[in-house]
Amino acid sequence: MRDAWAYRNRKNPTQGKGVRMRSQGSTLWLTQVMGLGVAILTYFPLDLVLHPVIKHSSVYPCCMPAREVMELLSTPPNPVWWFPLPPQDWAQTPLAVQAYGHTRHDKMEQPLWSDGMVTAVRYPPGPKSTWPGGQIFAFRRDAIGLYTGLARDYGDIVAYRLGAQRSVLLNHPEYIRDVLVTQQRHFTKSRGLQWAKFVLGEGLLTSEGDVHVRQRRLAQPAFSRQRIAQYGAAMVPYAERMRQRWQDGATLDIAHEMTRLTLAIAGKTLFDADVEAEARDIGAALTTVIQLLPRFMLPFSNVIGKLPLPSNRQADRARQLLDTVMYRIIRERRAGAVDHGDLLSMLLTARDEQGDSRGMSDQQLRDEVMTMLLAGHETTATLLTWTWYLLSQHPTVETQLHAELDTVLAGRLPTVEHIPQLRYTRMVLAEAMRLYPPAWVIGRRTIEAYEVGGYVLPPNTNVIMSPYVIHHDARFYPDPERFDPQRWTPEAEAARPPFTYFPFGAGARQCIGEGFAWMEGILTLATLAQYWQLRLVPGHPVALRPLITLRPKHGMRMILGRR
Repeated sequence: MRDAWAYRNRKNPTQGKGVRMRSQGSTLWLTQVMGLGVAILTYFPLDLVLHPVIKHSSVYPCCMPAREVMELLSTPPNPVWWFPLPPQDWAQTPLAVQAYGHTRHDKMEQPLWSDGMVTAVRYPPGPKSTWPGGQIFAFRRDAIGLYTGLARDYGDIVAYRLGAQRSVLLNHPEYIRDVLVTQQRHFTKSRGLQWAKFVLGEGLLTSEGDVHVRQRRLAQPAFSRQRIAQYGAAMVPYAERMRQRWQDGATLDIAHEMTRLTLAIAGKTLFDADVEAEARDIGAALTTVIQLLPRFMLPFSNVIGKLPLPSNRQADRARQLLDTVMYRIIRERRAGAVDHGDLLSMLLTARDEQGDSRGMSDQQLRDEVMTMLLAGHETTATLLTWTWYLLSQHPTVETQLHAELDTVLAGRLPTVEHIPQLRYTRMVLAEAMRLYPPAWVIGRRTIEAYEVGGYVLPPNTNVIMSPYVIHHDARFYPDPERFDPQRWTPEAEAARPPFTYFPFGAGARQCIGEGFAWMEGILTLATLAQYWQLRLVPGHPVALRPLITLRPKHGMRMILGRR
């Protein structure tokens, strides 16, 4: 916001007397009051409205007289963007310009930093909404279209706003590497995942700092190479039962079928729990809470979530159902006191030898079980759904896949030992995950001022990196919309820069179950594609629904055909 200085403990001459505005008449006075209300609702985070004095309170001119706020809103934004920066960071900010003296707000007293200085930096280019909240509606209407359009129009680093939230979209592999790996200590999880605590609690996906380090250390042994190989033996029987249940010529929603399959596999392999009979109810409950994601990206989402709305009541019921299932699994396992060799057994017996030597409470176990159940089935189900769709549209690729399966398996069920030989099967899944990455967006939030691409981002800026956008970038993938598994030969992969493909994230927060997901995808696809080929129902609409994963908006109705 142009020439905006953030102050705290300012002596406001209008405070306690009501806001007096000089105007030429009641109409102008009313217009200014309404404009101030729009400014507050659009630009100020709720916590600033309720608590004007907050340390590191971002850059909003929350103490300006209403007349000056109206001036700012009616003036085109300045490419030089003002924000307070601690004096100790000045030397580390080469683009910063130290500013002294007075501006048109020279009546303000006691700047945020005690030495009275602020810092001005260039802010990245980006769209200028013609009316407050315009980007929010663009995001709600078509988030994928918004991000691909920003990358196309503004390049490798783009600034935009979602209501009160400053956000930056990064579209270059070097920037992404720095945020996720080399400079990851400067970031925390973005606001977009805070909603997940509603259902996941403090699991690996949502926890931060020491809590995350401790939980990951306790869970890591369950995802060792040896343990994952053991899980493979439990995956194939579930896929085999599904292929035997299918009937030639039947029409099914494959998105639903894959969700049911991967949910049963996750329950059995990770917790030795048979949730296949409850898969429909569990899947519906997870879908209910996942559908709330877009709401939590909006201003005042923390207030909206507490209102007595039908959607909130439905989400509460869904969470209660999930809690009932999770606590039942934990209770039964504690009572049995038997090591089943799965993730839950390891979490129950684990002690943090590098920390306080304590195990996990029931609440911590519930959070981790819920996180693993969601992550362990949602991403793979989405990947398999899009893979079936792509195979139905590319019969040449499908024929080559079938040839490999016939040669390697020769009618036998696949095993973990077959995976190295199923190279083309893996290439098909890798290319499907390029075109339709289940985790289509990754977010972080700056903890402190951070320099990237010749710009300095202030604290509390949302930093967005989209695998979908990078995976469709013609600089790295010529003819990016074409489905071509040959992009994943060893030679083709080696020719591309790192971080042009990151469907599982990277760095300290890289998906702990990546190996599990690859094995599950290869074994289930091989088991089913041995006997079946699927064709999209004529006229069925195919569209994207970007929630926590990139789901098909209308499901995926397909016709089963026996090979």
